[in-house]
Amino acid sequence: MTQSVLTTNLPLPNKRTGKVRDLYDVTLPTGEDALLIVATDRISAFDVVMANGLPGKGIVLTQMAKFWFDFFADSVSHHLLSTDAADIPGLSDAERAPLAGRVMLCKRTEVIPIECIARGYITGSGWKDYQTSGTVCGIQLPTGLHNSDRLPEPLFTPSTKAASGHDENISFAEGAAIVGDELMQWLSATTLSLYSRARDHAAERGIILADTKFEFGRVHGVGTPLLIDEIFTPDSSRFWPADDWQPGQEQASFDKQIVRNYLETVVAAGQWDKTPPGPTLPDDVVERALARYLEAHQLLTGDSLQL
Repeated sequence: MTQSVLTTNLPLPNKRTGKVRDLYDVTLPTGEDALLIVATDRISAFDVVMANGLPGKGIVLTQMAKFWFDFFADSVSHHLLSTDAADIPGLSDAERAPLAGRVMLCKRTEVIPIECIARGYITGSGWKDYQTSGTVCGIQLPTGLHNSDRLPEPLFTPSTKAASGHDENISFAEGAAIVGDELMQWLSATTLSLYSRARDHAAERGIILADTKFEFGRVHGVGTPLLIDEIFTPDSSRFWPADDWQPGQEQASFDKQIVRNYLETVVAAGQWDKTPPGPTLPDDVVERALARYLEAHQLLTGDSLQL
């Protein structure tokens, strides 16, 4: 099996570290500024990164994102230039070797400060909002919905980053006050179009795409927005097995739910309080969680990924 990559220390400038990804600035042979995104095997839950990861998870995420960028190449421009580690300038062969399969070399953009969320089912934070107000992001919904019900029509429910760094649901009007009405209209229409096409593709393969999120950016802050970051991966989307779907309860997911379920038992036993540092995941939890990522990849792309 692939060796786990939990962190990188590349001789490239301006390293930034997220929960899963390490980002670096690079300059291409053409002189163009670019962004290197390395998907590590780190895994987080409850906003805490665990002590160990899922070996090869970063490869699964990168390959799924590449599949979807290719899938939508005819309908929306995106930032992906290459997923080949050989194309990264300024590295030796030895430094490129552990990066194989887990990198995205991308156009550098200025991120539009709106996270674009499409919801086709009522679940997660949307379900919590609905229970208290009957709305999601200010959108009135029919009465009598149950957890994980399919919505009459997909919703565009934007969010933005609060001062604490957490996502904060906002209304369309609040988003328009940040980026302008015309851009919000474009973000809404594009988000729902991408979601609908991916939902239909997933349905043909026995998977429900409950919701997903996107980010967009502009080169030098101008021009038509580009689709950026990752798209339609288990870390950015809720995928459910269609044959197991039962409204009125939480659904089995093709994501890190296995990890979250295990951690809840650790919390219940008084062995962790959901603050850093995260605990070490047992081998069986790692294996079962990684298997779900691989299953999602195979079902959605039609290819069996060998790690």
